[in-house]
Amino acid sequence: MDVLFNSINVRDLLSSPDIDDVNSPLSAPDLRLLIDRLQLRSVDIKSKVRQYILSHYSEFSTLFSQCSDVVLKSENLSSQVSDLIQLISDHPVEAQTKAVIDEILVKNREVKEKRELLGLLDVILELSDRLRFVKEKIKAGRVEQAAEALRELKAVLVTSNDEEKQPLVYGLLKDEWTECFEEMQEVLLQCMDNAVWFEQENNSVHLKYQLSIRGVDGIELHTILKAMDAVGILDYGLAKVADLMIKHVIIPVVSFRSTIVVEWINQESGNGVKANLKILPSADPNVDSIDGESMYSVLIDVVKFISKSLCFENSTWMLCFGKLTWPRMSDLIVSNFLSKKVPDDASKLADFQKIVKCTSNFEASLKELMFIASSDGKDERLSKFADNVEVHFASRKKVEILAKARNQLLQSDFRLPEDGTRRNSKVKDDDNAESSSDLVVDLLFTSERCVVSEAASQLMKLVHGTLKDVCLSSSRVGLEFYHSARDALLLYEAIIPVKFERQLDSINHSAVLIHNDCHYLSQEILGLAFEYRSDFPASMKELVVFADLAPRFQMLAEEVLQRQIKLVIYNLKQVIDGADGFHNTHQMKQYESAKLSIDQVIFILEKVYIIWHHLLLPSAYKRSMSTVLEEVFSRIASDIILLDDIAAEETLQLQRLIYLLFENLSSLLDSVLAINQTGKLQESPAQTLDDLIPSLRKLRKLADLLDMPLKSITAAWETDELVNHGFKQSEVEDFIRAIFADSPLRKECLRRIESRYYQAFSYS
Repeated sequence: MDVLFNSINVRDLLSSPDIDDVNSPLSAPDLRLLIDRLQLRSVDIKSKVRQYILSHYSEFSTLFSQCSDVVLKSENLSSQVSDLIQLISDHPVEAQTKAVIDEILVKNREVKEKRELLGLLDVILELSDRLRFVKEKIKAGRVEQAAEALRELKAVLVTSNDEEKQPLVYGLLKDEWTECFEEMQEVLLQCMDNAVWFEQENNSVHLKYQLSIRGVDGIELHTILKAMDAVGILDYGLAKVADLMIKHVIIPVVSFRSTIVVEWINQESGNGVKANLKILPSADPNVDSIDGESMYSVLIDVVKFISKSLCFENSTWMLCFGKLTWPRMSDLIVSNFLSKKVPDDASKLADFQKIVKCTSNFEASLKELMFIASSDGKDERLSKFADNVEVHFASRKKVEILAKARNQLLQSDFRLPEDGTRRNSKVKDDDNAESSSDLVVDLLFTSERCVVSEAASQLMKLVHGTLKDVCLSSSRVGLEFYHSARDALLLYEAIIPVKFERQLDSINHSAVLIHNDCHYLSQEILGLAFEYRSDFPASMKELVVFADLAPRFQMLAEEVLQRQIKLVIYNLKQVIDGADGFHNTHQMKQYESAKLSIDQVIFILEKVYIIWHHLLLPSAYKRSMSTVLEEVFSRIASDIILLDDIAAEETLQLQRLIYLLFENLSSLLDSVLAINQTGKLQESPAQTLDDLIPSLRKLRKLADLLDMPLKSITAAWETDELVNHGFKQSEVEDFIRAIFADSPLRKECLRRIESRYYQAFSYS
């Protein structure tokens, strides 16, 4: 059979074995030869297979016989199984057996449920008996046993997590337990009220150890406390006592209303043993309480009284009472003693160490008495406050600094001293003049001097004093002082613009002083780091920054100044509007109206000059006044040029108005010209008025044009004289049309002006 498993290689059947060559494909004879050889090979294979089968006939016969026997046996087995199934179906005993078994399971389940119900009923009955026992014990005055029973029942009825799965009767039992608990709580709290009380007449606290409950006498206070602890209401039961001790004992001791001593008395009377804490005035009224030693000693005596007489030296009860009392007690000590003993001067910080030591010893004694937990650092409130005395000192100083700065700013009225204007004038008129006023200050980064308000002067003194303290302080204190100085400066920005809002909306010296203040503060702020940084504590040198505040004040200064300039320009334009564009000034009524407007312009400018010239920085005055004059001259020139018809007499009146304006503003113009950028007087200024106020030359030339002949005006245009004075071609043409009647000469001059314009344009 090996021939069946060997593959037939087609290449062996061809004459040319290279059948993969695409350049020599198989021919038709080759294909026929291949077919013939494949047929011969197939016949050969069939013959060999037949021979193999014939030679192994007996083996194949045995195999087929065995297969036939297996098939017969499987059919026989299948028939037997079918008979068995038929037999079972004809006899239903198995079904009856199954029904019996199911019934047995149901009965067993019912028995189990009944047993569980009986067990639950036993538990309910037991719980009910226990609750009844609690009620009986409460009535009998045996509160300790009742409390233990309540605590055990609480674990079963109250603290269970499967409330939804519990039967309804558990809810009823829980309600009954709650009633018992409330009754127990009421009884115990009533006992505590009877056990501890304060007698105001004798200033004493009384503790009674033998108590009575609903007619039952002889119940011990110790038993009441154990019962409260058992049912978990110890803190609630002691809360009223703790409040009583704070109110009537701790507060008088801590607040130093009177120097007191504690008299602790145990006495026995007909009603049982009592303990009294009596507060008496000290025989020595001059007891020194500077370091708090006497106060701490009295408080220790009070705590010892509580520990022995009330808590029976039980550490758990003492800690509970301490948790109720210590937070309020420590706050009272801090507010009434420690905070008041924080030094006002950094040199006195060392003296505070005595108080720190006494405070630490006091808390150590409280830990020994278990009044505060020894392992809980949160209870060391007094020591933490005392250890941070530097921070508290700095915080107090910060509050004082900011309060002082705020009061100075709120009380400032920005009034000039009687000789303030005169002094500042001297400063401007004489470089070597020395002013005795603190309000005339030198700017750090310019050679100018200016007048500032008293508020700004005092504020900078406060800031300088604070930063000097930084240089002498530790890093913690110095950092607080540094923030105080920054915040004090920011108070000016927050208070002054709001307080003087109305003044900033009008033209007055207060607004100018605010501008000067802000400019002065910005310069001073830039110099603070250079002046003090080298003396600051090493850890602060990289943290201290003032330069970020300077731009804020510089922007505020510029904002205030620009606001004043806009107000002045607005008022001047309103006045110029009253001239009605200078129309028909050859008529008396119109001329008087225009002259009144010019007079009002002069009045406003003189008022502004009086305020600005004596208060503003020279450079600021020069810039601001030039801006205002430029707006005035530009507006008047524009109104006159826009006139569409000007009579001959009208030109003279307009010229007279312009000369009137220049004549009255001559001193003001001289003041602008006399100041250079350094703020000193200058005999040969580098800048002319025409450079500072471009519209000035235009208005002056316009006054000349009003009485010039047409040919002279044309010649002035052709020589670029008018262009150099700021005139445009359209303005010159409109001006000629307004003054001169239509004629061949006017047309010729207008043509020459126009051709000159195009000629100049082509050259450019």
